[in-house]
Amino acid sequence: MLMRWMYVGICWCLTTLVAPVWAEGTLFKVPTRDGVTNTVFWEVAPSAKATVLLFPGGAGGFGKVEDGSAAGGNFLVRSAPHFIARGYNVAIFGRPSDMELGWNERTGPAHMTDVAKVLEFVKHQSDLPVWVVGTSRGTVSATAVAIRVKDPVIAGLVLTSSVVNRNTPGAVPTQDLQAIQIPVLVYHHAKDGCKHCQAGETPAILKGLTRAPVKKLMVVNGGAHPVGDECAGQHWHGFIGMEQEAIAKITAWIQAPAP
Repeated sequence: MLMRWMYVGICWCLTTLVAPVWAEGTLFKVPTRDGVTNTVFWEVAPSAKATVLLFPGGAGGFGKVEDGSAAGGNFLVRSAPHFIARGYNVAIFGRPSDMELGWNERTGPAHMTDVAKVLEFVKHQSDLPVWVVGTSRGTVSATAVAIRVKDPVIAGLVLTSSVVNRNTPGAVPTQDLQAIQIPVLVYHHAKDGCKHCQAGETPAILKGLTRAPVKKLMVVNGGAHPVGDECAGQHWHGFIGMEQEAIAKITAWIQAPAP
């Protein structure tokens, strides 16, 4: 296993802010709160158009970093190369050193502080617009960020396999969606079997986005060979077998948001 990681100091010294020159990703540890660091996987795309800040599902994290790639099986983590290939820098939000990212933690003040600090790190790496992208439980985080982290660098929001069950803490339709004033894409698999993420409940997200300048719901089909937990990344919930197609559609919409 080859792991490269860099500890980024609070001072944001110039030597720590220059993006790595090798054409592969790097693991950073970014100080976010007193005594707390948050891992971030960062990879630069040649001639990048924008940056995607990815929020994986589950308890967070992106697995090990091996040979310059994040090895986790989450949909967004394993799709990072497709974002890179289409001209998007990738920043994957990992885990804070003091907690896992449960349901309630993802809308809490500590998490929002961590995200704001990571966003500052991303801005120092690249001055391009940032699109916040979440999947599964990561949509709880991504939605909260769009509502609470008011930074003009955030250009838009993409929610994949959204948590829509109103009985689930932090479910997207229960958050203050009217506070979101950026373009929003909701991308969902028609066969998603996760009890928290039923496709039939996704229109509630668009209904709540009363101030988003552009909003779009894409319910898609496709993929192959789902296995395991219906709420995990290797099932329809994780767009298994159609990752390249999914990222192609998502990035095409990011380039030209339309209803």
